[in-house]
Amino acid sequence: MTGHRPPDPRSALTAHLPRPDRDSAPWWELLAGRRFAVQECDFCGMLRFPPRAFCAACRAEGAHWREVPPEGTVESWIVSRQPFVPGRRDRPIPSGNGRLAAVPGGLIYGNWRAERQPVPREPVAGVFAEVTPEVTLLDWAPAGDADGSGAGIPGRT
Repeated sequence: MTGHRPPDPRSALTAHLPRPDRDSAPWWELLAGRRFAVQECDFCGMLRFPPRAFCAACRAEGAHWREVPPEGTVESWIVSRQPFVPGRRDRPIPSGNGRLAAVPGGLIYGNWRAERQPVPREPVAGVFAEVTPEVTLLDWAPAGDADGSGAGIPGRT
């Protein structure tokens, strides 16, 4: 095929970066600054995550951002044996859902940063993982591994 070039792995990574919307853009900005926050309803005070325009408790519009510790417990996890982003993984990587301690019902997905499998209801702490200068993700590590150094995730610091 004339003129065909293989895909650039960097463009594949870019295709998988989050695309902030009206409700989530402030959260991504806070996360890039290594700050973790959730929305707090201006009317009833309910904490909520993920970000959204209306409060599920009172249906009011209007919220502000409240910083909370990025900690919780393991809710569930999967092990991906398929590298969905070319050149990004050389072995299976577990990813998990953490149930946020500060937000009833709040779940947040992130890579698992330990050499072993997660344990159900295990206490976890969030670890900030810079992907690009503009995008930071929140990964999960066992609560006793405060700096997340037990991960051994290729390409992550």
